[in-house]
Amino acid sequence: MATTAAPAPINTPAGTSYAPGEATGIWSWLTTVDHKRIGTLYLWTALTFFIVAGIEAFIIRLQLMKPNNQLVSAEMYNQLFTMHGTTMVFLVIMPLSAAFFNYLIPLQIGARDVAFPRLNAFSYWVYLFGGIFMTVPIFFNVAPNGGWFGYAPLTTMQFSGGLNIDFWVIGLQILGVSSLAAAFNFITTIINMRAPGMSLMRMPIFTWMSFVVQFLLILAFPAITIALFFLQFDRFFGTQFYEIAAGADPLLWQHLFWVFGHPEVYILILPAFGLASEILPTFSKKPLFGYNVMVYSGIMIGFLGFGVWAHHMFAVGMGATADTIFAMATLLIGIPTGVKIFNWVATMWGGNIRFTVAMKFAISLVALFTIGGISGVMHSSPPTDLQQTDTYFIVAHFHYVLFGGSIMGIMGGIYFYYPKIFGRYMSEKLGNWHFWSFFVGMNMTFFPMHYAGMLGMPRRIYTYDIGQGWEQFNLWSTVGALLQGVGLICFVYNFVKSRKRGEVAPNDAWGAGTLEWSIPSPPPDYNFAKIPYVTSRYPLWDIKQPEMTAELTHTAPDAGVIADAHAVPMHEETQYYTAKSLGIPMPFPTIKPFFAALFMVLMMAGLVFIHLDLFWVAIFVMIGSGAAFVGSLYGWLTSPLE
Repeated sequence: MATTAAPAPINTPAGTSYAPGEATGIWSWLTTVDHKRIGTLYLWTALTFFIVAGIEAFIIRLQLMKPNNQLVSAEMYNQLFTMHGTTMVFLVIMPLSAAFFNYLIPLQIGARDVAFPRLNAFSYWVYLFGGIFMTVPIFFNVAPNGGWFGYAPLTTMQFSGGLNIDFWVIGLQILGVSSLAAAFNFITTIINMRAPGMSLMRMPIFTWMSFVVQFLLILAFPAITIALFFLQFDRFFGTQFYEIAAGADPLLWQHLFWVFGHPEVYILILPAFGLASEILPTFSKKPLFGYNVMVYSGIMIGFLGFGVWAHHMFAVGMGATADTIFAMATLLIGIPTGVKIFNWVATMWGGNIRFTVAMKFAISLVALFTIGGISGVMHSSPPTDLQQTDTYFIVAHFHYVLFGGSIMGIMGGIYFYYPKIFGRYMSEKLGNWHFWSFFVGMNMTFFPMHYAGMLGMPRRIYTYDIGQGWEQFNLWSTVGALLQGVGLICFVYNFVKSRKRGEVAPNDAWGAGTLEWSIPSPPPDYNFAKIPYVTSRYPLWDIKQPEMTAELTHTAPDAGVIADAHAVPMHEETQYYTAKSLGIPMPFPTIKPFFAALFMVLMMAGLVFIHLDLFWVAIFVMIGSGAAFVGSLYGWLTSPLE
């Protein structure tokens, strides 16, 4: 890898979150188009929603802690479990993954920024405003209350009057705009902006899994967008897409939703797989075992993910032929998923393992996701699924996948990349309290649900009578949720405290081998003073520990040979240069994406006034906001980028 000769450095205290010449203050955050700052905004916002979702989950567990409990009303309970699921899927796990997409992809491929910086900023602001739009109604007792999958026709006006479902339908469409904008941006970035020598098969696994996820987003979100548009028109304008009496297919919503919903599972889990695949080799001091197979298995998961959706529908009576096809496809998708697990184990086998907090979270992903995956394979059998569907067995299964997999992997990623993002280490002591509270609490919460489900406890019930045999399992689940709450408090305190008081981190905080660790921590606005030339999969190990990569294919000249002795030194953690001093053009900050996102959300939110019998107010808000949106968009598209 090569960097560049540079003028005299500007000394900046290590551990700061900005480079010299970078604006500070609220206005700088509102106008930023720097992918790293946008990634940081995603991180803080998603973690805030994580706390909200955790509070919702804890209230749910308190309600179910004992039979015939009356902590919350049935209506509030419906809102809590709906918003918990919706928040965790759309406002926590996906945006936490997006935080890493934003921050890491350009750094890992040797780029200075993303392909469309303003579109990137627009994506974040749409997410923020859409999340607020969906979350605030719970304080007024009008939050979505039909489950996170919103089955129609139960969510039509006939069965779900009021504003509750309106916020869900409109909010998900808003969030879909954010996801699609980001997906097109990252696909373009990965295809067009890789550093010289960075072939597809040299990209870090996290970037590869992110690449697959962007295609899943683009292909899956149109299905739920169609479903939501149909439901929106049924609710607001009296159409009959889901009106069974008018001849509508009662399974139309389920097919459209799960064509999106099952690829969504891999949208949620593949980024965590990618993060684990960065952590495990670093702390095992070995290259990732079976890199090519890991890439191909990720691609195969993406393809097969679109062919298994109806295993969510074995109970609806599709017939033996359809059940057989989707059962076989479900068994088949377990193969590439299992391949990853064996490759992770082989990576650690014989390695010089360091059990840091990040490593513990990554190892826990392997173990806990395996449990969730095994119970998932059980559901490939329609007779078995008929017994378990809509019971707490399913709740246990998908929490082992999405909490034991996605959340544990993302938490490992936060501890791993915190030194790169903020320039300081998080406390390992507090991190260990966080990890063990999460690990033990997660198993205490969700493993007993398998037993409660097998004893017939239905999902989404508000309360239950004594004598059903579920009391002990629900009590243990609530105690586990309390332990997870303790872990969350430890994490939040650690995250905030380390921001200012953590140990200062060097460029390469953990001895990793990929490009992002070659530049200062936190990185300057331009990322790389000179675009690096990549000669193998682990360019830093080529330079620092060539014996670790001796068996990998290299492009001559070797990275260790072409490293520039007069370059910006990788070991100097306090050296920063401004983009201007290096002659590097960078995108101008602009407020236009902020206003474009705000007015777009207001335009879509104006529909709510129709159900308040304020038709003319709705027209005024929608037309006014729409005009402002078009104006902001015009200003955005016609102003110079640099």
